This record gives sequence, C-alpha cells and structure tokens, in this order.
Amino acid sequence: MKVRTPGGTVYRVSRRWVPWQRKSRRLSLDGLELPISPPSGDDPISAILMILWLVIAIPIIVVVVAVMLLTGIELVLLLAVLPFAIGARVAFGRHWTVEVRRGFTPIHEERSGGWTASGVRIQELAREIESGSVPADTLTKQS
Repeated sequence: MKVRTPGGTVYRVSRRWVPWQRKSRRLSLDGLELPISPPSGDDPISAILMILWLVIAIPIIVVVVAVMLLTGIELVLLLAVLPFAIGARVAFGRHWTVEVRRGFTPIHEERSGGWTASGVRIQELAREIESGSVPADTLTKQS
C-alpha cells in the first residue's frame, strides 16, 4: 500500500513474501559513466587514445555486466523458491513480516500474526504514516 506523509514523502507498507530481503537492490552503478564515444582515426595519437579508452571502458563494462548477472541469478532463484515459501507459509501458518519502505528502501519491519492480523497492521501503519507519525527507522545503518 502506498501512502504519503503530510509533508509529501511516499512510503510503502506491505507484507514481505519471502523470509529475506533482496541484496542486489543495494548494488548501485551510480557515478559510472562511459565516455560518449571512443576516439577514432588512423593516426598514432588516435590509436593511443583508443587504447586508453579501452583500458578505462573495459573494467567499467565488466562491472556492469557482473552486477546484471548477479541480479539476474538472484531473481531466478527468488522465482524458483517463491512458490515453496508461499506454500509453506500458508500450510504451516507462519507469521508474516510487515515492512515499511521509503521509496523502495526498507526502513522498518515487524512481525505480525497471520494473513488477517498482518492486513490490520498494514492499515494501522498506513494511518500512522498519513497522520505524520512515521515508524522508527530500524533497518538502515546508523553512522
């Protein structure tokens, strides 16, 4: 459920469907920029510039591809395990974890009861956030 504080900050309140948080969302490629285009030409200076461009661009490309592969592998594993996690939760009556996210970054989580109790807690948290009382930030690292 998406809710806004009186100040306009957007929060999402929902159940966490799997018993863990995805790690690859924390990976970031911010600040990495490839040069617009590699140098071209037939003279020796252009050849040197091309080699320098490759020395700079190839490690960046390798990092980008590695992050994409890790994210893809995690997503495939998540999709493979999800039916079993949901089935076990339904069959064994496991408690649900309700989480509050600012944007897509989890900031607060708490265990609640079954499906109905977690739905009630989601509604309560949403009303609290809409009134301006945001739950304590328990998940982000404090420095």
